[in-house]
Amino acid sequence: MLESSVKVLKEGLMEKRSDGLLQLWKKKRCFLTEEGLLLHPPKQHDQQQHQNHHQITASEPGKIKELLFSNMKTVDCVERKGKYVYFTVVMAEGKEIDFRCPQEEGWNAEITLQMVQYKNRQAILAVKSTRQKQQHLIVAHGHNIIRNSLA
Repeated sequence: MLESSVKVLKEGLMEKRSDGLLQLWKKKRCFLTEEGLLLHPPKQHDQQQHQNHHQITASEPGKIKELLFSNMKTVDCVERKGKYVYFTVVMAEGKEIDFRCPQEEGWNAEITLQMVQYKNRQAILAVKSTRQKQQHLIVAHGHNIIRNSLA
């Protein structure tokens, strides 16, 4: 069994529209983390309900779909119909993945919020990295000026 100590921010069931010809709605056990969304087949959900829900366990790693925020472009097309909220996760390569969940679950808002926070963390890291490189260049350039003036 594959176990991960990923911090789970939200866990529950959602339905994903299948890619097949019939485009049926299939239940998925979903884990929202700081890095993205993990989708498990519902069979694993039934088998693992008794386990600690803050631990992600996979008996069939090939069946788990991982939608990383680094590859996610946006959460789109939010529509409320009856008891469900329908929304689309748009991936960077243009692939669109349709979901639905009960309105009170709020998955679309949670996914959007976590994606924005992830992108903000990445932007902050990029700025820090750029500043460190600039400071390193300034220090290196300063050492060259001092060496040249002493020579």
